[in-house]
Amino acid sequence: MGSEPGQRVLASAPTAPLIAADVGGTHARVALIDAADAAFAVARYEKYACGDFASLDAIIAAFRDAHVQAPVECVALAIAGYVIDDAVVNLSLPWPVSISGLRDALGLRELAIVNDFEAAAHALGHLGADDVSLLSGPAHAAEGPLLLVGPGTGLGAAVRIPHPHRVLVLATEAGQATLAPDSELEFALLRELRARGSRVLIEDVMSGTGLANLHAAVRALRGAPPSALTPAQITAAALERSDAHAIEAVEVFCGWFGSVLGDLALLYGATGGVYLAGGVLPQMKPLLLQSRFVERFLDKGVMREVLARTPVRLVEHARLGVIGAASWFLERDSSRRDSRHHDSNTRRAVGADTPAGTAAPPSKDRQDPASGAQRTRQRTTT
Repeated sequence: MGSEPGQRVLASAPTAPLIAADVGGTHARVALIDAADAAFAVARYEKYACGDFASLDAIIAAFRDAHVQAPVECVALAIAGYVIDDAVVNLSLPWPVSISGLRDALGLRELAIVNDFEAAAHALGHLGADDVSLLSGPAHAAEGPLLLVGPGTGLGAAVRIPHPHRVLVLATEAGQATLAPDSELEFALLRELRARGSRVLIEDVMSGTGLANLHAAVRALRGAPPSALTPAQITAAALERSDAHAIEAVEVFCGWFGSVLGDLALLYGATGGVYLAGGVLPQMKPLLLQSRFVERFLDKGVMREVLARTPVRLVEHARLGVIGAASWFLERDSSRRDSRHHDSNTRRAVGADTPAGTAAPPSKDRQDPASGAQRTRQRTTT
């Protein structure tokens, strides 16, 4: 499909060093992007535990001081959540993020922010065959939208829409939708989960934190005392077959996730395929393959045949987010330059051919300022 990390990826390049970061609730992945010509590559890469730092600017400053020689003017930041005014809204982050504060603390000319799964969808075109595993469906799909879903600290999702000239990505908040049960056991577990709050979101179960919630609900349903196991420990216990409640929790997680994923694939019309990312699924890959995940994904009545023709792939690529952030940033810069060049040519043409006092026609970009792609850029770029 494209280039391995470290290999050259075609894009337009800034003149100064670019740092790309992928920030989730648990980890921040930061990379120095080598973009000295009409391509880019990951030159340096580090993974940090968010809880070890007092702020996001402390993480980026630590990376910059360790790996970057020249002054850094631009940072492309892929981060879970939404930008509202000067703040990133995300309850999973261990600290608040002020956009102006982050930009000022790092002394940046530009801080460009994009939803983390929107960035990851931009990276899909750079994946190689070794970066993915086919879980269901044919190796090749019909032309159509691609759906990217990832359980991590929360659950992220984005849709990549085919377009002949540029990448179109729709960021979503699918994890904030209400979770629907589809078996007697799931209804019983949902009642346990609802005892903690009136509404259970998809990401309250389909995430790392959600796996811990599900494990607690399984134990309560079976009359077992509470447990302090982390999501990683629950997965490890299920892999080792050493804890019956962990085994049941992971089995329920995989099947329920398959059902939710089938719903999302139909909702977004993902005939081009489904990609699974995030930090949770690669850890439980053997259990996922043995589970009812595919069966539940396909169990959608008359739409079964549609989903049977939809490839489902597991992405195993640690640098997906930083590559996506860099790709998004450089593609955006290229589009801006093309737009300015188009506007300049339009003004020159109007100046030569339009009678004095006649208003110049607006460019195509200005005629449609509320397009989905532009709304996303306006919302996430500062």
